[in-house]
Amino acid sequence: MTEPLWWQSGAIYQIYPRSFQDSNGDGIGDLRGIESRLDDLVALGVDAIWISPIYPSPMADFGYDVADYTGIDPRFGTLDDFDSLLNAAHDRGLKLLLDFVPNHSSDQHPWFIESRSSRDNPKRDWYLWRDPAPNGGPPNNWISDFGGPAWEYDEGTGQYYYHAFLKEQPDLNWRNPDLRAAMLDVLSFWFDRGVDGFRIDVLWHMIKHRDFPDNPANPAYTPAMGEMHQMLQLHSTDQPEVHGLAAEMRRVADAYPERVLIGEIYLPVDKLMAYYGTGGPGVHLPFNFQLIEAPWDARSLATLIAEYEAALPPGGWPNWVLGNHDRPRAATRFGPEQARVAAMLLLTLRGTPTIYYGDEIGMTDVMIPAEQVYDPRELREPGIGLGRDPVRTPMAWDATPHAGFSTATAWLPLHSDWGARNVEAQREDPRSMWCLHRDLLALRRSRAALSIGDWLPVETAGNLLAYERRHGDARLLVVLNLGDTPESFAISEWAEGLSVLLTTGTGDDPAVLGPNEGYILG
Repeated sequence: MTEPLWWQSGAIYQIYPRSFQDSNGDGIGDLRGIESRLDDLVALGVDAIWISPIYPSPMADFGYDVADYTGIDPRFGTLDDFDSLLNAAHDRGLKLLLDFVPNHSSDQHPWFIESRSSRDNPKRDWYLWRDPAPNGGPPNNWISDFGGPAWEYDEGTGQYYYHAFLKEQPDLNWRNPDLRAAMLDVLSFWFDRGVDGFRIDVLWHMIKHRDFPDNPANPAYTPAMGEMHQMLQLHSTDQPEVHGLAAEMRRVADAYPERVLIGEIYLPVDKLMAYYGTGGPGVHLPFNFQLIEAPWDARSLATLIAEYEAALPPGGWPNWVLGNHDRPRAATRFGPEQARVAAMLLLTLRGTPTIYYGDEIGMTDVMIPAEQVYDPRELREPGIGLGRDPVRTPMAWDATPHAGFSTATAWLPLHSDWGARNVEAQREDPRSMWCLHRDLLALRRSRAALSIGDWLPVETAGNLLAYERRHGDARLLVVLNLGDTPESFAISEWAEGLSVLLTTGTGDDPAVLGPNEGYILG
């Protein structure tokens, strides 16, 4: 390949800003707090930070209900604070990505306030308004992703507006050219300010079937899946026209050097690939969430990785994600020892990895008492495990009061073992999860075979997953034991003379992997 771009060879680190670092003692993280921790991220070895929404918002969905796309919420700071953070990141060689929330705004956004003021307001068509059904109910059977009908009746104008999520998050109408132009201007505003890219929220939701037909029932639905899964989102998501919108956003990004667009898209691989572009460029990286959702089984993962690699379009760059602000943490899913193996997998596969804050110290989901639940997802459908508060809890930096996150009680409770499971303690322990991430990231940076090399499968049996990374004449072997019992491994003849570069275990005998052990030979 040609000289790789930073977003191809580098690693991205996701920050949930409310929970990363508080600088003013209100128990909520902020921009100055993030800036104060940049040196910690440089020490870890990441290349870019992606910050979840920091725009002005009523916080009905914690920033994903945007009231102003070109401002900063006072809880997080000011535009001056943002500029200071951006400059400080760039001074350290770090890139900075923002969240772009194009599918919906807040119902407190001036655009929506105008839109609902009358049927003939010029911004009426900036949102999705429809007359009631003949029986007087909602226009169709679409269900909100947060449960309940996806339509809200407006008494003042006698129509319903569509909201794929909360009623406080009305969907924007991307078929309207004026709305489309206004939102593309938002991208330019932040690119002009120096932002290096965007993660695009729910990209596959952005446009709906023009005629709004009913969605078909889901024959596999069970209540444990959540109300949204009662219907198959055939007409409310992943419409063919969405690729034209992605191409328009890509044209904006391409007007600036080395910018990146990452699309949040929860779709099967065959549909995911279309977001690289159909008839023209799409987003650079359609998020690949398979490691979050797949069974943790060596044979299944080997097939999954090979099929994903084979499905990539010409020029399409792969990417991998192990956790995020919506899904259970890796250490909760796999346990603390296997989470180390999962980290090695994430950081040795071909493509751009994204690390979720706290995963580098093995943070687990935190049990949130009922009286402290904030997440509207949990409040609307309690008790079935869909709440996201448990994975959004404050970062633990040290063993001082409030874990160094704040001088006050944090907005969500800390994990119970924060006194020992924190960055400061783990930086002093060469066998810690933090040091494992640091060493893996350093190895990626020093070995082109890991950062940009080819991926080739290696045949294994049992709980072992193995593959080769190759760049020019350099060849590395990665072997991972996904189980809790020892496994024997026949080392390939070409790799017999290689040394153990990194291991989660002892690495004493590469022909036998201990429980939850992985290693890299090179």
